[in-house]
Amino acid sequence: MKFNYSEFDGDRRFMSPDELFAPPQVMEFILQYGEDALDAMNNLDDEGAEFIQQMIEAGLLEEYEDEDGNKRLRMTNRLVRGFQHRALLQMFEGMKAGQRDGHATPDPGRTQERSEGTKPYQFGDPLHELDLGRTLRNVIARSAKGAEGLPGHAGAEAAGMLPLQLQHDDLELHQTEGSAECATVLLIDQSGSMMRYGRFLHAKRVGLGMAELIRSRFPQDSIDFFGFASLCERLYERDLPLMMPKPITMRDYEIRIRVPLSQAQQQTDRIPPHFTNLQLGLRNARHLLSRKGAVNKQIFIITDGQPTAHVEQSAQTGEDMLYLLYPPDERTRDATLAEAMRCHQQGIRLATFALVEDYWGMDWVGFVDQITRLTRGLAYYCASDDLSSTVIESYLSGRKRKSFVH
Repeated sequence: MKFNYSEFDGDRRFMSPDELFAPPQVMEFILQYGEDALDAMNNLDDEGAEFIQQMIEAGLLEEYEDEDGNKRLRMTNRLVRGFQHRALLQMFEGMKAGQRDGHATPDPGRTQERSEGTKPYQFGDPLHELDLGRTLRNVIARSAKGAEGLPGHAGAEAAGMLPLQLQHDDLELHQTEGSAECATVLLIDQSGSMMRYGRFLHAKRVGLGMAELIRSRFPQDSIDFFGFASLCERLYERDLPLMMPKPITMRDYEIRIRVPLSQAQQQTDRIPPHFTNLQLGLRNARHLLSRKGAVNKQIFIITDGQPTAHVEQSAQTGEDMLYLLYPPDERTRDATLAEAMRCHQQGIRLATFALVEDYWGMDWVGFVDQITRLTRGLAYYCASDDLSSTVIESYLSGRKRKSFVH
């Protein structure tokens, strides 16, 4: 990243965060159409080209040459931060007043911020949280009570005798709020149906806003992203604004495809990309979280349908085979539930955010109930418009009960 320094002349004012980034209409256009939006902006007329040049000079876009020597546009890190900043503000717009701004644990903390009240000292508590005033009052009160039985003036002298005799029961500590260090993986459904009702647009906003929230408010936490469709791919913050659902390439009434996973990963253009492989997403997330040292680990799943793809080891060769099955098959359901159970056994908390906008699609939520009961996780049923506030509330509160959001 390059920085330019100059003398401040006193006339120029400092810009607000909103002025530092691209206009909201431009960011919304890029979010909605992804890479196609950048291609369209690269082919604007003279008036539009002047605006694009201004964005380049402002450090929001940059030009590069692709493999064929054609000039293309790509986002800079500054523009990506603009997406995250705006998404975070949008996420908090729908939250109820009074929501906690930290994901506190049920038990008092040991090394976190102080809250109101005190508590008696217990073995292992940090002594730097000692409330000296309350401790001294406890010593004096105990000494005075012990001198009540002494006769006359001797009792008064004994009550004020120095030095004070400090005992274990006199110690009192400041109460603290403990915030849980947390590693989160966000799994985003990229199947073809996510294009409906603006579901994928809202899912992208959640990813961008969560990245900004954790960076600014919870630097000890971490968040990683995977997009799952027929396969599963690791996503990075820079990828989120441009990612899109996979196009639907097959509309057959019944589809039964079996192919080696390694071959499918090498020849992605040879398989229909729009299926829902939640099992592979869970497996990749579990492997990633196993390398994290956080106290708490969790997987957030944003999806709008039942899984229609899974990976299964071949009994003959031992090779991983990719199955694409439509209508949804029991083998896919069982493989996905088994992988969810492995996550639960490794102490990973699962929260599923089921996007339901219409009654005809309600039959698949039975699968969400199954995965929730099996892993003792969380299930949220919400419309796309409510997704941002629902996810952020779950992350901040760390609730352990099943919730229905209307």
